[in-house]
Amino acid sequence: MSKALVFAYHNVGVRCLSVLLAHGVDVVRVMTHKDSPTETIWFDSVAELAARHDIPVITPEDPNDPAVVAELAALQPDFLFSFYYRLMLKAPLLALPKHGAWNMHGSLLPKYRGRVPVNWAIIHGERETGATLHQMVEKPDAGGTIAQQAVPILPDDTAFEVFNKVTLAAEIALDRVLPDLLAGRAVAKPQDLAAGSYFGGRRAEDGRIDWTRPAAAVHNLIRAVAPPYPGAFSDTAKGRLRVLRSLHPTGETGPYGGRPTLFLRNGHLYAECGDGRLLRLPAVELEGSPLAASSADNQINAIFGTPALSLS
Repeated sequence: MSKALVFAYHNVGVRCLSVLLAHGVDVVRVMTHKDSPTETIWFDSVAELAARHDIPVITPEDPNDPAVVAELAALQPDFLFSFYYRLMLKAPLLALPKHGAWNMHGSLLPKYRGRVPVNWAIIHGERETGATLHQMVEKPDAGGTIAQQAVPILPDDTAFEVFNKVTLAAEIALDRVLPDLLAGRAVAKPQDLAAGSYFGGRRAEDGRIDWTRPAAAVHNLIRAVAPPYPGAFSDTAKGRLRVLRSLHPTGETGPYGGRPTLFLRNGHLYAECGDGRLLRLPAVELEGSPLAASSADNQINAIFGTPALSLS
């Protein structure tokens, strides 16, 4: 029976750890993160799954601490797996397993190496993404790949919806390749790093909307940071506008000549963007209160003081 160290967090961590257990891998230690009180925890718990299977769990602040490395080395692992673990693992850790260290990344490598790949793929208007299992080297997401599974990104999919698809893609990719990996038959294919790009993390402030941009670009930002992520927003004369959902622009143009404006028409809220095209906004908050456009036209008029609100 192969022994494995597992560094894991989030839903991908839960599902991929489940795959290892289903294949009879002896998971001798799980390293995960303590949930942060400042973060909205909408995902499943790796620690809880490990506890159900009596797997020892540790939550080191620095997994590369020599004491942690020594503790894990004593377990003599055959494999090391990283499934959405948030900290970088350095060379001494990666050298521990006899048969390599392997990471599940949420993109079709070499595209979107680095942080929050699902969100970046949506921001750039990609029509597909996926999950890739690859060999870990010191350079992030740069090792050879052994399994990949694609999923579609539909025009109105939010990051949450795409992340759920990527979680399933990760489970499928790992389940498919794991027998060959355990048996030593899997051969890693080198990545052409020049064919992809590396992206960094994102902050809540990066959700600020520039309404002068084309409607398609604004739509991609809105759905890339939609809840449970912090959300897209802009500041207006009436307070902070938070846009929770938009619908893919049809190409219809608005009445304001490309001047960014939020307005009501036929019981629906629309934003005219910098290219003059319209975005329908079915879920919007102003200063934390929902704008229920379909309930009453005069509710909007009462809030705005006018049938329209400038977004510039």
